[in-house]
Amino acid sequence: MSLRDSLRRRIRLDGPMSIADYMSECLLNPEHGYYTSQTAIGAEGDFITAPEISQMFGELLGLALVQAWLDQGRPGPFALAELGPGRGTLMADMLRATRGIPGFQDAMELVLIEAAPRMQALQAEALADYAPRWLASVEDLPQKPLFLVANEFFDALPVRQFQRQGNGWCERRVGFGGDGESLCFGLGAATGQPALSHRLGDTRDGDLVEYCEVASVVTEAIAQRIAGHGGAALIVDYGDWRSLGNTLQAMRAHAPADPLADPGRADLTTHVDFEVIAAAARAQGCAHSRLTTQGVFLERLGITARAEALAAGLDTDPLNQLITAHRRLTHPDEMGNLFKVLGLFPETSPPPAGLEK
Repeated sequence: MSLRDSLRRRIRLDGPMSIADYMSECLLNPEHGYYTSQTAIGAEGDFITAPEISQMFGELLGLALVQAWLDQGRPGPFALAELGPGRGTLMADMLRATRGIPGFQDAMELVLIEAAPRMQALQAEALADYAPRWLASVEDLPQKPLFLVANEFFDALPVRQFQRQGNGWCERRVGFGGDGESLCFGLGAATGQPALSHRLGDTRDGDLVEYCEVASVVTEAIAQRIAGHGGAALIVDYGDWRSLGNTLQAMRAHAPADPLADPGRADLTTHVDFEVIAAAARAQGCAHSRLTTQGVFLERLGITARAEALAAGLDTDPLNQLITAHRRLTHPDEMGNLFKVLGLFPETSPPPAGLEK
């Protein structure tokens, strides 16, 4: 049975499903889900992430976490963790850049949050020299100082969508079209949503907002460890401080696709609501930085100087590739403004390098 057939059967039995349930099935279904059955990252996949664009991205994030470790008195042992490590490229670049820092790698336990066996195999190959340990959930992170990176992780967490109607909210759902077979979007009846009460002041009838409960749960687990034991987290993703409008999108073969057209065969994401992450961190007694654009963050960390150093001795084609990568990561018209960075850190410590309180 295909995933489309499975979804149709479920809708016939239970009625229209939430966007969150639809995303979960499309991305995480054990047999047909996108992350368990498709090649996602890279030129042969459906999208390219910052670590795949240039080694500079991972190098600078790794050194930013090292500086946080130094600022907090070199705690050890500690966990160096990544959420959704992809092919292991980001972590490999981080570890290469931090290899020469006395004591850092000797004190670390490398932890990867990844449940998909096929992705674990790719990560094991990329990180063979570092003996990583895999965990299925952030709830399993060790209770020790935590230095963590999450790049394009939160955008794939399932969200619910709600359209405002008076002081109530109609949930957007996936059901059947007029032919009784094709999938389509629809709206449920208006109900109260206490989690969205703060949005009544900045929305009007007909406005659509997205709410990701899972983002709060994930952040709470991370923030509890940082607040209690020390550490820092760098969360990098596309989005903004507060969600407004329908941002659900599908990508297949590096091009936009219909989210309902071929369940399980395209990547589904939404823009991250960083306000939700910040609020969850504060609730655990963990501080957060100002939300900062990726371009500004990387420039503060010295990406231009790093690019100039890498450019020395390069001939035309590699040099042009380096220039293109630098622009793509930092320019406002490319990833520089679309992607944002939020840092989490203990109340008594400074924010990670490149970020401000």
